[in-house]
Amino acid sequence: MKISTEIWSSANVLGEERAIYELAKAGFDAWDFSMFEMARIDWSTNKLQPSTHPLSGNDYVAFAKRLRKIGEDNGIFCNQSHAPFPSYVPEIRDMLKRAIECTAIAGGQHCIIHPDNNKSAEENAEMYFELLPFAKEHGVKIATENMWNWNGNEDHASPAACSHHDDFLAHLNAVNDPYFVACLDIGHAEMKGLDTSAKKMILTLGDKLEALHIHDNDRWHDSHRIPFSMDINWEEVVGALKQINYKGVFTLEADAHIRTTAKTEEEVLREIANLKRAARRLADMFEKA
Repeated sequence: MKISTEIWSSANVLGEERAIYELAKAGFDAWDFSMFEMARIDWSTNKLQPSTHPLSGNDYVAFAKRLRKIGEDNGIFCNQSHAPFPSYVPEIRDMLKRAIECTAIAGGQHCIIHPDNNKSAEENAEMYFELLPFAKEHGVKIATENMWNWNGNEDHASPAACSHHDDFLAHLNAVNDPYFVACLDIGHAEMKGLDTSAKKMILTLGDKLEALHIHDNDRWHDSHRIPFSMDINWEEVVGALKQINYKGVFTLEADAHIRTTAKTEEEVLREIANLKRAARRLADMFEKA
């Protein structure tokens, strides 16, 4: 079982190029191409923020090629990517094809593209139908992800696109294309108020599940912490993945762990090593299950 992790949190301190190098040095097999800097919004206004990042400018192709080469030179590959979000913002919607293109250039097989939280399976399918011909042309599968909203009055998550196992399956069936698959966010599936679990999600999605976002939480909030640090039952999760004969990569998305515990280069390198140990522990559990 190969292990991977997102690069956004460590790149905030190290930059993407060094982040990939350090993941390889720590023992990760792969890296998840975080593309949030391609198009970031001000959440208070839903307006695009100015950016000088290479992904948002004319040099995005050269930048993606450079990251791929750094990975390959150090024995690590790009397994998947994460497109910018939320997809309901027109300027971000316009960048989704660029995200797919960058995924292909970097060598990734899946590009995670969030559904619109508040649209039905049929409504979200329209966006994915629009993107699929381009994705197929570039040999990249689109993976949708289970989302959540928040009920402030009851202080827990509330339903959103793909947040329930039946709705997740409905989204996949509405498109019904082999280039449209599932990325299960383990932490989202375990949040209070969504009437599901990671195990239920895994067993419902079956062979449509081709990618993961792995992180821990208190089974209430979207904490994005390192596995084995909080309350998710990892033996149950890994057992369900084994039951469906999951063939993808174990990809961490414990970005909050680094962002809240590591501010210096030395601290980031320490936490990359800790993330690698947690990921390998999960992979070993899967192999032994």
